[in-house]
Amino acid sequence: MFKFLKRIVAILLIIYIALFGLTKAIRYPEPIAAIKLGLAPASKTPDLMPGHIIEPADTRIAWATGSANLPKSVNYGGSVIALDKFIEDTETNAFLVIKDGKLVFEKYYNGKNKDTLLPTYSVAKTLTSIMIGQLISAGKLKESDTFVSILPEYKAGTDFDLVTIRDLLDMNSGIGVSDNYPTGPSGWGVAIAQMYASTDLYWWLHHNQKMWEKPGTKPEYRSINTQLLGMVIAKLTGGTVSDYFQKNVWQPIGAQNQAKWNVDHVGGIEKTFCCFNATARDFARVGQLFVNNGAANIGGGSVISASYLKRMSTPVVTLDYNWGYSAQTWHPFPDSILLLGLHGQYIYVQPKEQVVIVKLSDLPTSADGISEKIVPVLQQIASSI
Repeated sequence: MFKFLKRIVAILLIIYIALFGLTKAIRYPEPIAAIKLGLAPASKTPDLMPGHIIEPADTRIAWATGSANLPKSVNYGGSVIALDKFIEDTETNAFLVIKDGKLVFEKYYNGKNKDTLLPTYSVAKTLTSIMIGQLISAGKLKESDTFVSILPEYKAGTDFDLVTIRDLLDMNSGIGVSDNYPTGPSGWGVAIAQMYASTDLYWWLHHNQKMWEKPGTKPEYRSINTQLLGMVIAKLTGGTVSDYFQKNVWQPIGAQNQAKWNVDHVGGIEKTFCCFNATARDFARVGQLFVNNGAANIGGGSVISASYLKRMSTPVVTLDYNWGYSAQTWHPFPDSILLLGLHGQYIYVQPKEQVVIVKLSDLPTSADGISEKIVPVLQQIASSI
């Protein structure tokens, strides 16, 4: 029996060493870390990848509080159900409502609280766009600039060299890395999953410059576009994306808590297409920017210029669910703005009603298409208070 166990241990060790070599070759985390990352629920992922800490504002002004009558029931997917049941059925971790600049509803679930850092996945895309807008407003970048004019080491001699900042902002680059991938272990072999898990995003990009369409001809939601925008920010600012974001966005909005932006490796580049983690209250401050016409009334300072706010608020392409999209921001309904992330992350804004709703969740990957049912409920709530 002892010899048998020894043999089993030896075989497992050989398999692990082989897997370790493979993951190192393709710039993945070591095998056990990769498995944990693949199996963890959404809210547990922030601590499974290294990250850069983003410090809060020096002067911290808490949300003013108020009251509002939220609807007792909502129409969810054609059925009228209690609001509490909607929140429960959609695996909610945090649900906040801001009305007229005041926190009027706040509730946490599953052991989370106001100080819990929660991930928002592709909400990070809109955060990245805000920084790109600042660089454009400062005259350091133009939408007509090509990606390779800023990072010439990626010149490919193909249509990749024609991809502009505008193409990247509006999901119109034609770069051949789809966001569609199968669930389960087979999904980890596709390019988008590799980008998510990668420990070297610059290396990854060198191996994923294939084009599927000519730039500007076929809009399709692809996370690679936002990662390229993050690389542009790092190159033009000469520092980390997190440092720039801390100084120019997070602190000006009066953030109360630290945030964390996951990176490909310690000291590496931020995964700007995803992986920004913060408290629900501070995410609400980001949404409030769109109510305040780009100004951070809480904490002071202008964050989004008038011209770029108009750019972000005006749909220019149509993507999933037949929703409008522009500059890394969704527009599911007229006069609405949505920051949207995988696993049920929503910052929904109706500027005219001065309403911001934050809903952070733990939905499985298989529920990806559920946003078409959830967002109309957020609209119902926003329009009723």
